[in-house]
Amino acid sequence: MEKLFFIFLLFAWGCTSKSNQKFLVSDSELEYAKSVFIEFREALEQDNGRLWNYNLYGPTLLIDKETGVVIANETDEKGTLIKKGDLYVGVLPENIVGGNTTIEWLGKRWATYSFPLSENKAERIEGLIHESFHRIQPRIGFDNLTEIQSVHLDSKEGRIYLKLEFEALKKALESEEPMPHIQNALLFRQYRHQLFPESRDAENTLEIMEGLAQYTGSILSPRTDEEYRQHYAALIEMALEFPSFVRSFAYFTIPVYGYFMKQSDDLWNQNINKEINLTDFILQSFQIELKELNIETIKKIGKPYRIDNIIESENIREQKRIAQQKRYRSVFLSDSILVIPLFEMSINFDPRNIIPLDTFGTVYPITIVTDKWGILKVDSLGALLSPEWNKITLSYPTFIADTLVKGEGWSLKLNKSWTIQNEGIKYNLVKR
Repeated sequence: MEKLFFIFLLFAWGCTSKSNQKFLVSDSELEYAKSVFIEFREALEQDNGRLWNYNLYGPTLLIDKETGVVIANETDEKGTLIKKGDLYVGVLPENIVGGNTTIEWLGKRWATYSFPLSENKAERIEGLIHESFHRIQPRIGFDNLTEIQSVHLDSKEGRIYLKLEFEALKKALESEEPMPHIQNALLFRQYRHQLFPESRDAENTLEIMEGLAQYTGSILSPRTDEEYRQHYAALIEMALEFPSFVRSFAYFTIPVYGYFMKQSDDLWNQNINKEINLTDFILQSFQIELKELNIETIKKIGKPYRIDNIIESENIREQKRIAQQKRYRSVFLSDSILVIPLFEMSINFDPRNIIPLDTFGTVYPITIVTDKWGILKVDSLGALLSPEWNKITLSYPTFIADTLVKGEGWSLKLNKSWTIQNEGIKYNLVKR
């Protein structure tokens, strides 16, 4: 089964300070990076900017997240990076955490991608193009996007009808006559939106933010038509086992719908802007009308898509979810906590496992957060991020020193101008 090197952030908890690293890069590493950039550029030359009327090739960093060492395909505006052959090397400052993302650094907006890269060429290129889309998205009309979290996709009913949509899309990819399965996939989607009226707009925000990026990366990767189908089907099969769909579903829905829409409109994506609802657009593309659906109809349609097995597995998960929610409430909603304010946050996380906690925010079991106060690393139990993204709640600290604070599953490296303030059994991070 294919690995999702190109989507998800893998965390390396390096114990060595980046500021003490010498950014020495071996000849073999430079040659490997050079070959990656060449195949990346060649893939985009095939498109020649046609997909979005904009050339996606541009400033890109390959990052060793443990050391902060970077290899760039071009120089920076300040001339800080050191030229090594055809490439440029340097080291990220400690307050910038490397990941698969975009960053503003040294006068440029960079697409960044972390080692290890996939051994599969198409997957490597797909990931690089995905992040390159994020780099250019403000220039093609997708700036200032705001995500509404799809909390309904952590509920039993929300997951059932998303899984059924996945199953129908998978059968469409495997079929010589995909349209009946696409139609059924959209019926499951409509029924989900019928059950959760707010879900239509919420899902759309992530499908615009990440679905379009993943479609761009995948459709411009070097694959045959049969390889596209196999690739998408394998990823859906993997996604069906994810512990959470709240922040991951769009990576699988829009690439598949986009692949099929491309059959009749090669540049359908150019009709999309940040104000459009993609569900409405997809329904119109396949000439499907909205209609009121009932559970009996859905159960009948769902038989070929393993609806009974899906319901059974989700009943089991629901019991575990209830127990997990109870534990999180006892940790994050108690009086014995540490509250950290957010100002100019940068966050890396794994979108497969984030967990909504009612109206109190979202638990990120594994994450790295940087801000004015320093660096927070969470590797178990989790951190609760508020819905407004203005504070993080952690379990109470068990170790407090001037520049280092620790608790169960987390550590906080503080800048010198910040300190922990104790208010009874509650702790706050404040400026000195």
